This record gives sequence, C-alpha cells and structure tokens, in this order.
Amino acid sequence: MEAQAACSSPAWDAAKAYNGGAKVSYQDQEWSAKWWTQANPPKNDADGPWKFVANCNGGSGGGGGGGGGSSDPVLVTPSLPPGSALCRPDGMAVTAGVNAPYCQAYDSNGREKLGKLQRRVIGYFTSWRTGKDGSPAYLAHQIPWDKLSHINYAFAHVDSQNRISVGDVSDPKNAATSLQWPGVAGAEMDPGYAYKGHFNLLNKFKKQNPQVKTLISVGGWAETGGYFDSTGKRVNSGGFYAMTTNADNSVNQAGINTFADSVVAFLRQYNFDGVDIDYEYPTSMKDAGNPLDFNIANARRPGLMKSYSALMKTLREKLDAAAAQDNRYYFLTIAAPASAYLLRGMENSPALAYLDFANLMSYDLHGAWNEFVGPNAALFDDGKDAELARWSVYSSAQYGGIGYLNTDWAYHYLRGAMQSGRINIGVPYYTRGWRNVSGGTNGLWGKSLGSNCPPGTTVCGAGAIGIDNLWRDLDAQGKEVPAGGNPMWHAKNLERGVAGSYLASYGLNPASNPDDRLVGSYVRNYDATLVAPWLWNAQKNVFLSTEDEASVQRKAQWIIAQGIGGVMFWELAGDYDWNATRGEYFMGSSLTRSFYQAFSTATPYGNLRSKQAAPTAAIDLLVEVSGYKLGDANYPINPTLKITNRSGFTLAGGTEIQFDLPTSTPDNTSDQSGMGLRVLSSGHSGNNIGGLKGDLHRMSFKLPAWSSLPPNASTSMTLNYFLPVAGPANFSVIINGKAYALRSEQPYLPYIK
Repeated sequence: MEAQAACSSPAWDAAKAYNGGAKVSYQDQEWSAKWWTQANPPKNDADGPWKFVANCNGGSGGGGGGGGGSSDPVLVTPSLPPGSALCRPDGMAVTAGVNAPYCQAYDSNGREKLGKLQRRVIGYFTSWRTGKDGSPAYLAHQIPWDKLSHINYAFAHVDSQNRISVGDVSDPKNAATSLQWPGVAGAEMDPGYAYKGHFNLLNKFKKQNPQVKTLISVGGWAETGGYFDSTGKRVNSGGFYAMTTNADNSVNQAGINTFADSVVAFLRQYNFDGVDIDYEYPTSMKDAGNPLDFNIANARRPGLMKSYSALMKTLREKLDAAAAQDNRYYFLTIAAPASAYLLRGMENSPALAYLDFANLMSYDLHGAWNEFVGPNAALFDDGKDAELARWSVYSSAQYGGIGYLNTDWAYHYLRGAMQSGRINIGVPYYTRGWRNVSGGTNGLWGKSLGSNCPPGTTVCGAGAIGIDNLWRDLDAQGKEVPAGGNPMWHAKNLERGVAGSYLASYGLNPASNPDDRLVGSYVRNYDATLVAPWLWNAQKNVFLSTEDEASVQRKAQWIIAQGIGGVMFWELAGDYDWNATRGEYFMGSSLTRSFYQAFSTATPYGNLRSKQAAPTAAIDLLVEVSGYKLGDANYPINPTLKITNRSGFTLAGGTEIQFDLPTSTPDNTSDQSGMGLRVLSSGHSGNNIGGLKGDLHRMSFKLPAWSSLPPNASTSMTLNYFLPVAGPANFSVIINGKAYALRSEQPYLPYIK
C-alpha cells in the first residue's frame, strides 16, 4: 500500500472563518470549504459546508461526527457480574454493585421461565371472597393452578407507619393470615406454616405447583390512599400519596425506604415471589382515582410522578439486594393504567425501567362515571367511540384520527419504553353496564344520563342496578353504587334467561324489589372490529359489556402475534363454567383455559426493545425528559429533552442522535429548538381503526453544527406532541458512521472511554 503524505493544509480552527475553497486538515484528512463557514467541524454531509478531499497521515477517510481528536473512540470493556447479567431482561434497570440472580427467573435471552407456557397467565386472587358474609366463597383450592403462571393476591396496603400491611394479623378474622374454613374440602391448613388464612393455602398449593409464582399486590382502587381497619372502616391515612410525597410535593424518601424495607421482610415472611404495586394513580390530572383520595392527592399532584419513580427505583434496589443475599429472585411489577387521560399526567413513565413487567389495566375504558355507553375493554378502536367524538378527537389533525380508549392503543403507549414481552394485557372477568340507555346500535355508543354524580364529575351515566349489578359496591351510607358490575358467570346466566340460585346470597330480593327481578331478554351482540361482546336488554334499555370465549380467543391470538408477554385478568372468581348440578353457570375457569391453551403452543414473546440493528458499543450519555405542565395544561405535550455527555469523548457539532417514540402518538412530533427533529421512519400514519400498524416511530436530530458537546456538557431540546408516550428509548449516537447505544440502556456493551 502506498504511504499517505502528511496533511499539508493548516489544521481546522473552530474560531476561524473560512471562505469557499479554503482547505484545512482535520483528523488526518484534507477538507475543502464549499462556502463561508465558521465553527462547523469538517465531516461528510451533503448539506454541510465541507467537501472531503483526501486522506493523509494514515487517515481512514469519510469524516464523521466524532470529535475528541481521533477518528474512532477508544472503547472500554465493562466488568460484568459473573453469569447472571446475561439473563437480565433488555432495558430493565441494573442495581449498581449488586449481582442480582437474574438467571433463576430468566433464560439466557432475558425471557422469563414459565414452565409449559410461552406467555404469562396472571390471575388476581382477592382477599374478600371468603364466604363468611354468606356470599359464595372463592378459595385457593378453587384456583386453576395448572393453568396459571402467576397469582397476584389483592390486597395489602400501606399502613400509617409507611409499612406494607394486611391488617391486624392477630385478629382471628384476618383473611390473609388467620381465617380458617373447617369442613371445606381442600381448605385444610398446612401445619408447616406459622400462619393460617389465604397465605397458608397459597403456599400449600404452591408447593404442589412450583411453576406458579405468587406476588403480593399493594393498593388498589379502595386502598391506594388509605386502608380498611379490622371493623371495615376506612382509615384515610394518605396511603401511597402520603408515603411517597411530602406536603411540599418533594419526595418522601424516608417513607419510601421504610416501605421498601417492610416489603422485603414481608416477602420473606410469607414466601411471596415479588410485589405488585397497584397505585391508582400517580398522575398530575385533577380528580383522578378514588374520590375519597382527592383531598390528599390533588394537593400533591406536582410531585407524584417524581416520587413514584423514586419508589420504584428504591424497591428495585432493595429487592435486588435481598435477592442476591437470599439467592432467590424477587419480582417487581405494577398494575398500569390504560386511560390516555391518566397517562397524560404521568409524564413519560420513567418508572417503567425498574419493572420486571407491567400489567396493563386495559379495562374500565368506559363506565357509568360518564354518559357514553361503550365497551369495558375493547381491543381496537372503530372510529365511532362516542366519548372521543364528543371531544373532536377523530376530526382533529393533531391527533391523526387516533382513538385512544382501547387496549391496542394502551399497549403501544407502554411499548415506547418496554419490549412487548415485558407487557401483559388486562382482561376483565366482570361487566360494566348502564340502564336507561338511548340511541346507539343495541345500546353501543348510545347515552345514559344519571344523577347524584360522584365527586369530580358534573355529568355521569345511569349505572345498571339490582340483578344487573350483582357484584355491587356500597357507598359510605350503605347504598348501592350503580355500576353494572357482575361476574361473567352471572352475565352468562342472564344471557340464558336464568336468574341464578345465588341472588339472595348477594342481598337481592326479587320478591320485594322489582330491580332484582329477571325481566326481558339479554341478547348477546358482538362487534368484530372492536373485539367486544355485550348484552342488550331492549325491554329495560340495559347495556352490559362482557367478555366470552370468542373475545378472549381473539385477544389471545393478537397477544401472540404482537409478541406480548401474556395476559392478566381481574379477577379469578369472575370466570365461569357450566354447572350441570346447579343448572346454571357458576365460578369456573373457561376463559383462563382459553388463554392457557393458546399460550401453551405460542412462539416465545418479544425480548428486545429496539427493532434497529443492535449496536456493538455504547456511550455514556444521560437523557432526561422533564418540564411537563400540570394536569390539563399539559397539552400539547412539550417537555424538555436534555442530553448530558458523561463520557470522556467530545461529540462534534452536527452529530446525529436517533431514538424511538411509540405509535401511541401520531408521526407529527416536532421540536421547538432548531435541532431539526424529524421522523426517519413512521411506524403508523392515519387512523387506528382495527389497530395501530406498527410499534415505533424512529426519530432523528443533530447537535447544532456550530456547537460540540464536550464531556460534562449538556444540550436541550423542547419536544412537541399530542398524545401521551412512554419513552423515548432505543437511542443511537452516530459517530464516524457507526451507531453507539446509550450505556444506561445497554450497560454490558463495551463503552467509549
């Protein structure tokens, strides 16, 4: 090979202005100015001011956006914990200095070990269906253990000392630790445990079914901001809101530490495999969640997401430390909201990084809290959602015609921060319904106006009552809350014209109360675009949104096709089978079996966050997204994306940075900072009738040509988009034509020194 001559032109000087035709040397290459330029480092860019002339002094040609005085950065290989790091799920936060035993729970590809299943089947098991109040019991021996991968016990709560609690464990009526069911076959206690109740039975059957993991779920609708004492009275302690956030909206780290330490001790004491946080909701939207919590939650709105992230980070770190000490992996999961209204106030959901997986509460998308009659848990949008039409969502160019009250949209929101396999889709084993419905197609997208609306609402729907509201809640005065809430087995009986032999055990009295009587016919309807069945009683104008074998089989196939991690359902006691002895549907496992059968032969779930070619090296840049406006003011959504260079390498002006945003927002994201943010590739455009067609938009911007980014320096850009996103994620920094990942996203890659 012929030796290259030394560079003859003067070295490029960032402070000097160059006219067209001027020649310089830069990084062992000769360059010629196309036009007047200053402070723009030479690099190959068709639209840039420099033209590459020749290599010299051994230069490799082509130029680049590197900087730091060399053509290619120097790489350092990180020291890895022995073995187990290879099993870590892609993108999950790493606890520094802790060798968490990932390989106990995950395979070498970062997929959870699920026994015979390829996808998760997660059922919530509730504490209150004990049978002691005269209503039918649902106990641990009734769970279809051989069809499940995980069981979430609902609920524990945060007590007044910021500790996890299931109440007074010395109380013989405590369902979790003390209650017994003498004479009930299958409910005999295991004498090997110091406690009784549900926890004893869960562990008894887990010994027989070691493939099933049990998690303790904390919070829920009723106990996010308080808890119930042994008399059934609610203590308005503040719960998660007070535990995580101080009155001045700063993070209550002392309370978080106390809670996290108590969770570790709780898991060890009662042999749980992890904790599921069901915090409803850490959003800045006003009057969100349980009306009983508005007083404390609204005042803390500015600090809720920051403190929620601190909670998840602390739990992850303390669970990992305990796992390393116990040589037993502990899971951290959440119940994640699916409503775009709530998610608009949850910023970009940074807490997702700390989770093993998120269980999407893709239900309660329509209900009697407003007048719009629609499916509880539609899979897709149909372009006709009456609530969205009321707010001009379909006609707004900013929204791109995207309907956001459906499972598919909510899944794609989470997909912005997590791979599909760390997301599980929620399916309701209960109904929601209205009475006095007018308009619509057999009630669908009709209206139902109610009265005595709950706090935080000015208009509400007329929820179904009586025989159409079997699983009724009672308000503080003991009155029925109209909601149309029924287990699916009761809905199946209504469809068959069977009143059910169990009505009296739920407090119904058809003889004296007309609302408790079986009147008219409940006709099943099904919309294939929405993937939503419902019952319509034309005589009573009652609409009950349901699920059945047809809808769950379609959802199972969609879950498989998308590479999603699996399914979560609320709750086990709502599933059904035909009971020939009783001559009616009753508690069973038909829907759960459908998921099990589909997932037993499914392909493995998606284990990678990015769809780009995997980088082979990384650079240490800190990416922060902040500056979200509060509540309803957060529209359009325009936070600040800040990048800090934590490496020892200078990024030259003009360096390109790419990242992904989920298709939960249209492909019209822009910036207000002059960095030329653009869409490299669109994952979806147009409306989302029948589902979003892709997962991610690939975005690109460049550092200002006149400004490099040296070590410890930062640069910022203001984003502008219209529907909520989790993320951004899957960053690439292009240096000398090579893509480098972020070290925070890929901590085990060689990284730039």
